[in-house]
Amino acid sequence: MRIGVLGFQGDIEEHVAATREALKKLSIDGSVAVVKTPDELREIDALIIPGGESTVIGGLALFNKSLSVIKDKVREGMPAFGTCAGLIMLANRTYDRVVGETRQPLIAVLDVLVERNSFGRQRESFETELDVSIDGMERIKGVFIRAPSIREANQGVETLAKLDGQIVAVRQNKIIGTCFHPELSGDTRLHEYFIKMIVS
Repeated sequence: MRIGVLGFQGDIEEHVAATREALKKLSIDGSVAVVKTPDELREIDALIIPGGESTVIGGLALFNKSLSVIKDKVREGMPAFGTCAGLIMLANRTYDRVVGETRQPLIAVLDVLVERNSFGRQRESFETELDVSIDGMERIKGVFIRAPSIREANQGVETLAKLDGQIVAVRQNKIIGTCFHPELSGDTRLHEYFIKMIVS
């Protein structure tokens, strides 16, 4: 199993470390690599898109022609896990709470509407405990940094977690999106859940 972490910008090394630890805990043989180029992306079995600046990640992926490769591979069934900015990248539709329509490059494979900066700016960042709807996982810590929220989840999208009535984690087929940063929580269970999904 070859898992790629999209390496343009954001919490790249944190995702690499969390995924390697998750593979170890599950006793699954696999490799984790930072990927950027179309050729590197063609060689992986699953992709993690980290938190960071979604407009930067999308712009760079579009510029080096990686965006279309990611879109094609995910549409063909490659598992993908997007956190915060990664969720925004995966969404079919997105807008910003302050500036409105963003017209940013998106992968557009997850049937949700995402509101950027839904919980405020950098100074409003916070951590909280979340109830989750995943077998064997009742509560997890959510690290919210300039976090988005999922305003609409269409048919076929399963809600995994909510915060104050707002959807903050979803799954659609083999795509997972979270508004928070599990890679910063010290808890690898969501990465383990993603790995189990890859091998299922």
